[in-house]
Amino acid sequence: MTIHLKNVVRRYETRRGNHTVLDHVDLTVQRGEKLGILGKNGSGKSTLIRIISGQEYPDSGQIERRMKVSWPLAFSGGFQSSLTGLDNLRFISRIYDIDHDAIRSFVEDFAELGKFFREPVKTYSSGMLARLAFALSLAIEFDCYLIDEIISVGDARFHEKCMHELFENRKDRSFLIVSHDAAFIRAHCTHAAVLEAGKLSRYPSVDEAYENYMNVLNCNA
Repeated sequence: MTIHLKNVVRRYETRRGNHTVLDHVDLTVQRGEKLGILGKNGSGKSTLIRIISGQEYPDSGQIERRMKVSWPLAFSGGFQSSLTGLDNLRFISRIYDIDHDAIRSFVEDFAELGKFFREPVKTYSSGMLARLAFALSLAIEFDCYLIDEIISVGDARFHEKCMHELFENRKDRSFLIVSHDAAFIRAHCTHAAVLEAGKLSRYPSVDEAYENYMNVLNCNA
């Protein structure tokens, strides 16, 4: 079971012409692997995550997903704003062909939305949306979890609950974490790569990736 990217290219149009965000990127994530991708702000990390999740398509290249891949954790862009939290749960359950009753209690308890679970999500704060999205991400079993930057959901107690549920209760799963925070990558990853100027360079160890990442920052300072 793997995720495999081959020669992935993604460009965006700007006023000064096309800007290449991902330049013939190759990447393989194995089952159970914890891979961190370091890169400064604007380096294309979020674009890479969106392409892996299927939210966005590359201009060229191939993507093979031989694992069940999550959406980026705490991403709430797929919710239907006029539906309640419960109705969104039912809708997503149909997409993934699972019984919504089997995960309802977990989502309701974990998200801690109280009566708002039965209110339209357009009335939710950004924090409430993130809690619902995170709870749904954990309620549906994925082989690989995509994490875009450090997960900041709720207060310190709720954040700790999220970290335990993800990194302890699902420690046998694959994780792909993109961040500019080297400490977070070091804490949760066994391998790492650096994304710079559209190129992805993978290193044998997290420490070596961190050293090269710091060199990139110093060169751009």
